[in-house]
Amino acid sequence: MILAMKNIKKFYGKFCALDGLNLEIEEGALYGFVGPNGAGKTTAIKIMTGILYPDEGKVIIEGMESGSDNRRLKKKIGYVPDSFGVYNNLTVSEYMSFFASCYGIDGLRAEKRITRLLQYMGLEDKSDFYIEALSRGMKQKLSLARALIHDPKLLIMDEPTLGLDPRTRFEYKQKLSELSEMGKTILISSHILTEISEMCTDIGIIDQGSMVMSGRLTDVMKMVTAQNPIIVTLSSKITQAIKMLKEEKNVKYMSIKGNDLLINFEGSRKAESELLAKMIDEGLPVVSFSREKGSLESIFIQLTGHDEERTVLSYESQSDI
Repeated sequence: MILAMKNIKKFYGKFCALDGLNLEIEEGALYGFVGPNGAGKTTAIKIMTGILYPDEGKVIIEGMESGSDNRRLKKKIGYVPDSFGVYNNLTVSEYMSFFASCYGIDGLRAEKRITRLLQYMGLEDKSDFYIEALSRGMKQKLSLARALIHDPKLLIMDEPTLGLDPRTRFEYKQKLSELSEMGKTILISSHILTEISEMCTDIGIIDQGSMVMSGRLTDVMKMVTAQNPIIVTLSSKITQAIKMLKEEKNVKYMSIKGNDLLINFEGSRKAESELLAKMIDEGLPVVSFSREKGSLESIFIQLTGHDEERTVLSYESQSDI
């Protein structure tokens, strides 16, 4: 376990930003940390990185509790905030040298490390540029290079791809995947759920200051798919199929579009197979029979208290039968 937050509470006056938050990240994970606006993500990240202190609970990084030796703990973390900061009067090389010195890295050692990181991020020809002359994408790449200057084991990133153009976002995601393959543990806070589902190995969903779901992304997606409707495509005999399905106790409601039936089915996998066998025995021409594929967006909406907003893609209307 590289990072653990145990029963974290944080108040701003009477407002409870974090209400007993628990979070665990295994070493080597690429962890997606998501939640609606105001859920407490940024507060949690500031507590992880030592910018804020919790009112209750504890943060443990590689077995060390936050507050015991903060200088040593911060050397284990690289932090990429959602805003760059006020360094416009520095050149790229001056900026990197400044942060290297903050970690006691100087001289030839600093020069070699800075050169290597700028080359890795594709910024080697920008070392003499002032930061104010850089694009948003270049600044974000530089922010990641700076976060890596002391070779931390854990990277914590708050909305790292926000505001990037599609090409730069793709390149940035590639770098994060490469860093993960190199053994870095990475936490990414993001509103772009498609990116989280494409990149991450693990996920935590926070709402109203508490964790509402966490685990391996593959396991979460399997669970989501198991709760989704069954889509049955028939070549004909739609009316006969509807009549039969109305008699099935596990069928709660159906939607129809053309030759497709969208069935809300509350039963086991065995019950699913029995339903398919029964439809075939009834002489219904079943072309396909499968659960609608789960999406991170659907589970996010359901878990963060907006279940009424859920829509089923490609099905325009839904009604009880």
